[in-house]
Amino acid sequence: MYTIKLFLFIVPLVISSRIDQDSSSFDSVSSEPTSRFAMLDDVKILANGLLQLGHGLKDFVHKTKGQINDIFQKLNTFDQSFYDLSLQTNEIKEEEKELRRTTFKLQVKNEEVKNMSLELNSKLESLVKEKILLQQKVRYLDDQLTNLIKNQPEIQEHLEITSLKTFVEQQDNSIKDLLQIVEEQYRQLNQQHSQIKEIENQLRRTGIQESTENSLIVKPRAPRTTPSLHLNETNNVEHNDIPADCTIIYNRGEHTSGIYSIKPRKSKIFNVYCDIKSGSSWTLIQHRIDGSQNFNETWENYKYGFGNLDGEFWLGLEKIYSIAKQSNYILRIELEDWKDNKHYIEYSFHLGDHETNYTLHLVEIAGNVPNALPEHKDLMFSTWNHRTKGHFNYPESNSGGWWCHDVCGENNLNGKYNKPKAKTKPERRRGICWKSQNGRLYSIKSTKMLIRPTDSENSK
Repeated sequence: MYTIKLFLFIVPLVISSRIDQDSSSFDSVSSEPTSRFAMLDDVKILANGLLQLGHGLKDFVHKTKGQINDIFQKLNTFDQSFYDLSLQTNEIKEEEKELRRTTFKLQVKNEEVKNMSLELNSKLESLVKEKILLQQKVRYLDDQLTNLIKNQPEIQEHLEITSLKTFVEQQDNSIKDLLQIVEEQYRQLNQQHSQIKEIENQLRRTGIQESTENSLIVKPRAPRTTPSLHLNETNNVEHNDIPADCTIIYNRGEHTSGIYSIKPRKSKIFNVYCDIKSGSSWTLIQHRIDGSQNFNETWENYKYGFGNLDGEFWLGLEKIYSIAKQSNYILRIELEDWKDNKHYIEYSFHLGDHETNYTLHLVEIAGNVPNALPEHKDLMFSTWNHRTKGHFNYPESNSGGWWCHDVCGENNLNGKYNKPKAKTKPERRRGICWKSQNGRLYSIKSTKMLIRPTDSENSK
């Protein structure tokens, strides 16, 4: 702004000085012709002003660009925070539903306890009355026996009187025991009733807090580039005994490919697509068929999954890890090129957790396509916005997320989906490709990545 003001101040001075010189020269020498060109000094001053104006505009543009970048970074941070908050809100809502169901069950149980307590109270009162009557009878019989003994001390007690006395004592002891049992049950019922009341109060307080939090969050939304993983309805799996993977589902008699719910050990319930192949069931973790899903996603989306289980999707590194850590698993990769040639390769593999950047360790065991992934090496997962420092370089030009060692190569099944029209080499490299050690580059039409236990019998 200072440069612009200086330029606006200089230009009128130059023009006025030029006009003065022209008028003076006209008065002194009217016969000389007026020059049509500006003086050299004026041109230099004007050029200098324009140069300073250009520098000022350049600095202003750089500062504005930096401010815009800062604003976008803050917006992305805010979007991510808002998305995390929405996930937490959804979890709280699920917990609230579960608490409401628990509250309803507790209320039903509380009513049952109340009814039982009333019945026991009535029985207790009747037993107390019977006890009083029996005690009165016992005292009467004792008095009778005492008088009889005093009046006839030499005569032994009559057999019937002795048996009656024994019977009365036994009945009295039985009544005492029964009263103790009833009193203990009554005490336990009162204790359970108090516990149920306390739980109901806690649930009411929790419901008030959750309703307050939900009122603050009007409408949760995900970040601009975050697609949701569509969890379709599941196929006839009992939720009270949810299997750990697709192999257990197959062993239970489900022999149709489709979407099912699983719950790996120490993990939450989530849906997967079970692909049935020649007497075994595989868990599908990646599928590409037509390019309808954008795979150039962020680290967070590759971590938790995106896409549609009925179409193109990535299951999510966390879900894959929760399945694979249960046992020894096989990774199967199926490829189909644009000439409808089908290839596959299988590995025994080990997958690390998020602290290792989901390190993948492979050993080839079968296949009809040349191997293109390094064996016996630690391959770390990387995306365009998450690169592991000091281990490998993931070029910004690469599309999608994939496992790399040292330097990311040309193998990437999560790259941009290219139709056969992509003829140039850079386009093919950024797309789905499988370059084996013999140098042949496969241009891929569809891909599948599947896993199952090494020994399926272990999952029964």
